[in-house]
Amino acid sequence: MVQTFIPRQRKVRILATLGPASANPAMIAELHRAGADAFRVNMSHGDHAGHAQVIAAIRALEKETGRPTTILVDLQGPKLRVGTFKDGPAELVNGKSFVLDTDKTPGDATRVYLPHPELFAALEAGTRLLIDDGKLVLRVKSVAPDKIETVVEVGGKISDRKGVNVPDVVVPLAALTEKDRKDLTFALEQHVDWIALSFVQRPEDVAEARTLIGGKAALLVKFEKPSGVQRIEEILELADAAMVARGDLGVELPPEAVPPLQKKIVATARRMGKPVVVATQMLESMITSPSPTRAEVSDVATAIYDGADAIMLSAETAAGAFPVEAVTMMDSIARSVESDPDYFRRLHFTETHPDATTADALAEAAGSIIATIAADAIICFTASGSTARRVARERPNAPLLVLTPKREAARRMGLLWGAHAVPTKDIGSFEEMIAKGKRMALRHGICKAGAKLVMMAGVPFGTPGSTNVLHVATLTGDELRGYS
Repeated sequence: MVQTFIPRQRKVRILATLGPASANPAMIAELHRAGADAFRVNMSHGDHAGHAQVIAAIRALEKETGRPTTILVDLQGPKLRVGTFKDGPAELVNGKSFVLDTDKTPGDATRVYLPHPELFAALEAGTRLLIDDGKLVLRVKSVAPDKIETVVEVGGKISDRKGVNVPDVVVPLAALTEKDRKDLTFALEQHVDWIALSFVQRPEDVAEARTLIGGKAALLVKFEKPSGVQRIEEILELADAAMVARGDLGVELPPEAVPPLQKKIVATARRMGKPVVVATQMLESMITSPSPTRAEVSDVATAIYDGADAIMLSAETAAGAFPVEAVTMMDSIARSVESDPDYFRRLHFTETHPDATTADALAEAAGSIIATIAADAIICFTASGSTARRVARERPNAPLLVLTPKREAARRMGLLWGAHAVPTKDIGSFEEMIAKGKRMALRHGICKAGAKLVMMAGVPFGTPGSTNVLHVATLTGDELRGYS
């Protein structure tokens, strides 16, 4: 028996981060009811035992509601940090010299230990070092095997183990640390749906992660390094989705450089048919306030108008005082934007050209049919989800009902624009496709009598990657018996 659950009344998906304020079954259920389609588990905090309890709570909620619910595990990635200071925080003064070296002795206002030999090999005179999320700026004067001499350009207090960002060079540092590998093994054992890879600089980082994942989860790449953005198409060729991680991008770049990069990443991912998430500081003030600023509302709306597949809440739901209100607000903003008569016109400012495949040609044709005959829904039969991604790339102005025999595929679509994914038994004939498509459209409240349905599937049925059928059907009174 297929469980019935009503589609969300919006196309964009909401990804909510879980943490101390929300990592319990009751709150997870509340966030889900408020509109969260997917949940992010951040491996930078907590332990495996705690994360396992959170994942179990999400799966229990899925069983209770019948709605496939998406779990994304976000790997921490390499973190560059300075050492410790012998007398507490030190004050760095503009114009003064400051040395980072290989001496493990606690530091002071003139020097500190830097436990990252990769930096000594990568840096050169003129390179910037950003400390503590960019609050302090150092300029490299010279580099020796055992020390890096810098001049303080923006001073202030520096304390134990503050982070170091290097925006001007590609650091020869693997995207996966030993901790990440252990966390990845844990995540795959928990059968999560997406793995988020942090601090990607080059395609090789993605290839390594994909090999380790071995098809057991989908792979999302976080763009938070300028060097990664410079090779975005090469990187996305190897990934399943993208994230605009604006926090770290904003540390390594001037603030005014981030919005154009956000639009570039979103547009590139859309053109390549990869889901794209916009993240970080979307409703930041709601960490401590029950309502956002007008500027934050506008920021969220801009990401939706640009065609992002999903928008993410970070500390707002992980550690904030108003997690449910934050999800509710994001849901309200999305509904408001998507009810704008100009919404779909703005979505298509980004041109998406189909690849030279039958499936891409049919997906583009389905969008044209929707517009020409004012069809009421697209019904997509898919095993892997690839057909649904192709259809969603066209951003059709009609509900997208995705029917799949694989629950794993349905779960992964929690980050896909407009997709209402339903796990159901596979079809075996053309007649069964039509009958089942109509029946499921009615059961899930997608449309009513007289509706025109565009159906897509592959023959032979049950063969992944064989999409080659496009059919238009009309719901008549006969299908309505038992659904009044």
